[in-house]
Amino acid sequence: MDEHAGGPRAGGGAEPEREHPIVGRDTELARLFRAVDSASDPVLVLLGDAGMGKSTLLDRAVSRAGASGARVLRAEGSESESGLAFSALHQLLRPVPAEVDGLPDRQRAALYDAFGAGPATAGCDPMLIGVAVLSLLSGLAGRGPVLVVLDDAQWFDRASLDALSFAARRLTGEPVTMLVAARTGDHLPGFDRRVPTLVLGPLEAAAAGRLLDLRPWRPAGRIRSRILAQADGNPLALTELARAAAAQDGPAHPPPAGPLPLTEHLERIFAARLDGLPASTTRALLLLAAMDTADSAVAVPAALPDTEDDAWLPAERAGLVRRTGRGLRFSHPLVRSAVYHAASAAARREAHLALAELLHEEPDRRAWHLAAAATPPDAAVSAELERTADRARRRGGHAAAAMALQRAAELAPGREDSARLLVEAAAEAVLTGDLPWVEELAAAVRARTGDAALLADAAAHVGRLAALTVRHTVVFSRLADTAEELAPTRPATALDLLAGAAVVRFYSGEDAQRDRLQDLLRRLPDDPSHAWPRTWVRAVSDPFGHRDALVSLLPRLAAEARRRPDRLTAFAVMAWLLDETPWAVRAFDEAFDRWGSRGPLPEGLGGAAAWSYVEQGKWGRAREACARGSALGSTAGLDHAVACASAVDATVLAYQGDAEAARARAEEALALIDPLESRSVAVYARRALGAAALADGAYEAAYDQLRTVFTADGAPVHYHASYPALADLAAAAVRGGRRDEATAIVERSARALAAGASPRLRALISRARGLLAQPDHPDAAERHFRAALADPVPAHWPFERAQTLLDLAEWLRRRRRIAEARAPLTEALDTFRRLGARPWIDRARAEARAAGLDVTDTTPDALAALSPQQQQIVRLAARGLTNREIGEKLFLSPRTVGSHLYRTFPKLGITARSQLRDLLEATRPAGAHRG
Repeated sequence: MDEHAGGPRAGGGAEPEREHPIVGRDTELARLFRAVDSASDPVLVLLGDAGMGKSTLLDRAVSRAGASGARVLRAEGSESESGLAFSALHQLLRPVPAEVDGLPDRQRAALYDAFGAGPATAGCDPMLIGVAVLSLLSGLAGRGPVLVVLDDAQWFDRASLDALSFAARRLTGEPVTMLVAARTGDHLPGFDRRVPTLVLGPLEAAAAGRLLDLRPWRPAGRIRSRILAQADGNPLALTELARAAAAQDGPAHPPPAGPLPLTEHLERIFAARLDGLPASTTRALLLLAAMDTADSAVAVPAALPDTEDDAWLPAERAGLVRRTGRGLRFSHPLVRSAVYHAASAAARREAHLALAELLHEEPDRRAWHLAAAATPPDAAVSAELERTADRARRRGGHAAAAMALQRAAELAPGREDSARLLVEAAAEAVLTGDLPWVEELAAAVRARTGDAALLADAAAHVGRLAALTVRHTVVFSRLADTAEELAPTRPATALDLLAGAAVVRFYSGEDAQRDRLQDLLRRLPDDPSHAWPRTWVRAVSDPFGHRDALVSLLPRLAAEARRRPDRLTAFAVMAWLLDETPWAVRAFDEAFDRWGSRGPLPEGLGGAAAWSYVEQGKWGRAREACARGSALGSTAGLDHAVACASAVDATVLAYQGDAEAARARAEEALALIDPLESRSVAVYARRALGAAALADGAYEAAYDQLRTVFTADGAPVHYHASYPALADLAAAAVRGGRRDEATAIVERSARALAAGASPRLRALISRARGLLAQPDHPDAAERHFRAALADPVPAHWPFERAQTLLDLAEWLRRRRRIAEARAPLTEALDTFRRLGARPWIDRARAEARAAGLDVTDTTPDALAALSPQQQQIVRLAARGLTNREIGEKLFLSPRTVGSHLYRTFPKLGITARSQLRDLLEATRPAGAHRG
C-alpha cells in the first residue's frame, strides 16, 4: 500500500514502473536511514495523512536495510482484517516459519494458538505471545541486523499491536529497528506515547513544484497554480490531480474552470479509472478490495476460475494495482477504497459471499465476510460471529472478540439478544483498556433494553475499567449512584457495583467514599448468599475498621477460594489488606500457578501481589509481578496500573540500593497519575522516594518525602498505604532533627488505629516509638524495640524485622552493651544479605565491626556490585534456567539476558555459568531459605 513521497511507483498509461526520486523529504529520509543504520532508536513511528509518502519512505528504508544485509520483516495493515486477532502478526512472521518452530515449546505453542494453527487453550497469555515475538526477533538479531516494518499500522488488529509494542519496548540494545507508519490522528496502542515520532507534513512550495516537474506532462500556468493550491503540499494529491488534469485531453485541453477534485475526494479520481475496464477486471478488483489480505492474490484467482491472468493487465495499465513478490497489491489504500465504494451494494454483497465460500476452511475470515454481506436481522451470521468471538477470546484476542460480538449484536433478530451480545462485547472490550469503546457499548445496551440485569452488567463493565483509570471521583459516583438505584429491586447487582466502587475507594483514598459505601451496605439485606461481595467491600474500603471480624472469616474464605479459583486473587487481596501477608502470598502463588499463562489475573489489582511479595522478602518475585503488571497496563493503556507497578518496583530498587533507578521509577509513577485522584499510588511513590533517600543517607530529604504521606495535621493521606511509612518516617526524623513533629504523627496514627492495628503495624509503631524516644528516657527506647520484636508474627516481614533488630543493636552498642548487641546484629546482617539490601548490609556490617564481630566477606560484595536486575538474572540462571526461560519470567529478550550475564561474570570472578550455583550457595547465610 504505497503513498507517494515523490511520485507514484506505478504509473498510468505508458508510464513504466520505476523508482522515482523522493522530493522534499531529505530530512525525513536521513532520519529513517540513521534508524536503520545504527538501530539508535529501537522504534520509530512515522505519522502522516494519507498520501504524504509514508510507504514510499519505508520502501527506501527497506532497500537501504537490504543492501546492508539486514533481515527485513514487513506487514501491511488491512482495514478488513482489523477484527481478526493476530492477523497482522501472522503476516509479519509468515516468512520465518523455521524461526517460529525453533522457539521454546510454550512460546511456539502460544504463537500457533494465536494464529489458529493449533487447538486453542482455555486462555492465551498475551505476555507469552509478546515474549515469543521478542525471542524470535532477538534470535534473528543474533545473525545480523533486523528491520521490522509495520505499514498502515492504524489498521493492525489490536492483539498484534499489543504483542509487537510489548516486544518493541524491550528491544533496547538489540540490532533491531522497528519502523511503524500510521495515519496522523489514529490511535496506536503501545506506540502512541514516549516513542520517537517522525511526522510527515505537507511539502514546501519549492518541493511541490519540483514534484510536478517530474510528471510526464508538466502542468503549467493556471492549471499548475490550481493543482499546487488545492493539493496543499500532499504528494499523492499533487501527483493524482496532475494525472487527472492530463487525462482530460492533455495540455491542449485543460480542465474547465472551477475547482479540481479536492484531496479528500481523491477516491473519485481513482474510481474514474474504472470506467471502460473489462467486466472481468472490475470483478477481480472488487474481490481484491473486499478481501485485501496478504494472500488475497492467491484467493482471488481461485474465486474467478474462468478468468485469465490477462484480466489484471488493464488494472495495471491504469495504475490501480502493481505486482510484488507476494502477488498483486493495490497501488495505494485509496485505490482499494475507491474500487470498493464505486461498486453497488449488491456487487459488494456478491463479492463477500464469494469470498466466504472460498474461505470455508478459515471460519473466522468466513464469518466476517458473511457479516459484511448480511443485512439485519440475520440470526445465522450472528451466531457465526459469536463462535468467532469465542475463538478470539480463547486466543487472547479480546479486541477481536469484542468487535465480533458488537457486529453479532447488530445482526441479532431480537433486541434482548442484541443487548446480551453487547454486554458480552463490553466485557471483552474491558480487557483492551479502551474506556470510550466500553462506554459506547454500554450506551448501546441502554438503547436496546430495559432489563435491569443487563443494564447493571453494562454499568459494572464500565466501572470495572474506569476504576483502573485516573477518573476515580467520577467513577465512584457513577457506581454508587447506580447501586443505590438498584438496591431496592436488585440487591445482588447493587452489591456487585459496590464491590467495584470499593476498589475505586482504595485507589482514591477518599474517606467520604468509605462513608457512602457503609451507608449503602446498611441498606442492603444481609443475605448469607451475598457474604463474599459484602466481605470484599468491607475489607477493601476499611480493613482496619473491621479487622478482627474480617480476619476471623479468612479460613472460610480461603476454603471457598480454593473451590472457586476465580476468587483466589480476591481472597489474596483481602488478606494483604488485612496485613495477613502469609495468607496473601500463598493465595497469590496458587492463583499464578492455577491461572498459568492465561493473561491478567481475573480480579486485577496486581499491585497487591507485588506488595505481598515485597513485604515477605520475595523481592525477585515482586519485581516479576511488577514487570507483568507494567506490561499488561502499558498494553491496555491503563496508566494507573503502570504507575502502581512502577511505584512498587521503585521501592524494591531503593531497598536494594539502586537509588537512582528507584527515583526514576517513582517519578514515572507520579507523572502518570493525579495525586488527588490516586492517593494510593502517590503515597507508594513518595514512600519509594523516601526509601531511596534513606538508602543514600539523605535523612532530611527522606523525611521531606515521607512527611507528604501524612496531611498537615498528621492524618494519613491514604487509610492503608500511609501507615507502613511510620517507622521510616521516625528514622529519618531522628537523624534530621524533626523528632517532635514525627512523634505527634506516630501517636495520632496509633490512636486512630487503636485495636484495629495489625500485629505488623503494632510492631512498626513500636519501632517508631523506640527511635523517637527522648534521650533522657533510655529505658523507653529499649522497651519499645523489644515490644516490636516480641510478637513472632512480624517475622513474616523480614526486612522490617531486620531494621528493628539493627536499631536495637545500635542502641545497645551505644550504651556499651556490646555482647547483647551481637545477636540482633548477626540476625539483621544475615537477613539483609539474603534480601540483597545493600545499603543496610553496609550499615549492619559497619555496626558489627564496631561490636567486634568478624564480618570479613568478599563473595557477597561481588553480588552486591550487580544491579538489582543483574542479581535477578544471576539467581535465575543459578537455578538452571536458560536465557529464554529467564527472558519469559522477566520479559526480556534472550540476547539481553545473555548480555547481562556476560557483563556480570567478570564482576563475580567466574568464567562459566556452571559456577553460579556454587557462588550463590557461598553467599547464602547459614539457615537462609531460597525464597
